[in-house]
Amino acid sequence: MTPPDLTRKLHINTDLARTVLKTFLRDEIRKVGIEHAVIGLSGGIDSALACYLVAQAIGAHNVFAVRMPYRTSSPDSLDHAQLVIDALGIHSETVEISDMVDPLIARTPDMTPLRKGNLMARARMIVLFDRSAAHRGLVIGTSNKTELLLGYGTLFGDMASALNPVGDLYKTQVRELAQAIGVPQPIVDKAPSADLWIGQTDEDEMGLTYAEVDQLLFLLVDERYSTEEAIEAGFDRVYVERVWKLIRTMQFKRRGPLIAKLSKRTVGIDFLYLRDWGY
Repeated sequence: MTPPDLTRKLHINTDLARTVLKTFLRDEIRKVGIEHAVIGLSGGIDSALACYLVAQAIGAHNVFAVRMPYRTSSPDSLDHAQLVIDALGIHSETVEISDMVDPLIARTPDMTPLRKGNLMARARMIVLFDRSAAHRGLVIGTSNKTELLLGYGTLFGDMASALNPVGDLYKTQVRELAQAIGVPQPIVDKAPSADLWIGQTDEDEMGLTYAEVDQLLFLLVDERYSTEEAIEAGFDRVYVERVWKLIRTMQFKRRGPLIAKLSKRTVGIDFLYLRDWGY
């Protein structure tokens, strides 16, 4: 059997999605008495889309973008981030993170590329949250639904944020909305990459293609298929079991630190809604 083609089911109403996400950003930012947003602009499609959405939600003059290259980062990433900055007219800054990261790498000669990548991602978040304090703006997240479900991201690194407008969009849906909203075409067309080391791409690193895994994730998560039902639908058993294992084992990345419950009202368990009091 061949897997079903779920391309049509993954299509979104881009006008509706755009309206909902802009409203979400505007309301949630202002709910905490803040008017500004800070975003890490990598030159990739996820951060570009999030930047367009937040600029349209609260005004480009209220958005501060930060480019944070490492010495091995692709020059194209800086150029593509600049395309977004120029198109939107947002405030921006470039902070080179090599001097932050290299001393620790030098102390650990056997550090793997994965550990180095995690270090870079967390260094970038240090910069972003510092700029958040300086500009009194909330940090906008850029992890999409595919990445969140598969755990493809760095805990307290690129997965850290105050608000995430693209976290319920699969990667293929991110591309669809980015195309509709006017993200520059070179960004839409290029291979997705976290740009953590030379030649790195998401799909090569994961050993998965977004086009295929998004369809399987849609069945397993949105349609609540069991693994057996997904296999019966035409997906390879080994592939399904691998993806399902990632979803289960990466759950710890999708929630805050798990707090041991001792009292009647425990933060994050049965005390969840203080944020909404008074609104």
